[in-house]
Amino acid sequence: MADKKSNDAAKDAAERALKAAAAKKSAEKKKVEHTYTHVGQESVTTEDLLAATKKNALPYRIFAFILWILAIGFEVLAILLFTLKLQFSFTMENPGWTISWIVCLVLDLICVVVGSLLWKKGNHLDPGSKKNKVGFWLRNNLGVVMTAIAFLPFIIIALTDKKASKQSKIIAVAAAVVALIIGTLFGIDWNPLSQEEMLENAHIDTVYWTASGTVYHAYDDCGHLSNTKELFDGTSATAIENGKTRMCKTCEARAAKEAELPVTTDDKPLETTAETTE
Repeated sequence: MADKKSNDAAKDAAERALKAAAAKKSAEKKKVEHTYTHVGQESVTTEDLLAATKKNALPYRIFAFILWILAIGFEVLAILLFTLKLQFSFTMENPGWTISWIVCLVLDLICVVVGSLLWKKGNHLDPGSKKNKVGFWLRNNLGVVMTAIAFLPFIIIALTDKKASKQSKIIAVAAAVVALIIGTLFGIDWNPLSQEEMLENAHIDTVYWTASGTVYHAYDDCGHLSNTKELFDGTSATAIENGKTRMCKTCEARAAKEAELPVTTDDKPLETTAETTE
């Protein structure tokens, strides 16, 4: 009886080993073999690097401001329609009147949200410095400010308009407040990048990046690159110039783990001495 149990256990162990080997072989087949494109450059100064990041971010910031201006324009149009300062045959009666300014608020929200996304993209390409805390916050949350400008005046005017009915005021304020909340959530940069953080890793000799995205990797076998065939490699400064301004968090954690050193009780690295033999 004991021999039978032993044989069954050995058989189960062998089957598990075979399944594990098959799974490993299958995983290895799925791995993409990378092709590399080297992007070389001469060493650049910090000033040149920051100038390149500003150039990369400029188109996103320009389009963000254009969309925000359009958003304010739609808000003004919504105010004129709501207060009956602007009238068309379609807006003279309900539901045309209500539909007209609600459509304007929706277009207002779309412009605000897309503008905020573009602005945040520009900030990640050309981040601000944490040395100026107010300026750093404002740069990373300008979308919130623009959202407030794009909806608060409409809310105030809707509440104070004496000609509008109570029901119309409730609908108008509710719609604008919902749009204000949505725009604010998109306007906040929940993971802002600082100029200091960007420059901290700008001296690494070899990093890897893909054609899309804004991160670069310290390791070409990073799990985030497992499905990417074509990789670019170069210095981290080159990656930053090409719009890759943040180190991959997975690579960063791996590098920190590999660089761990023994520490003393005062958290300072122990000094090691190499023994020489003659």
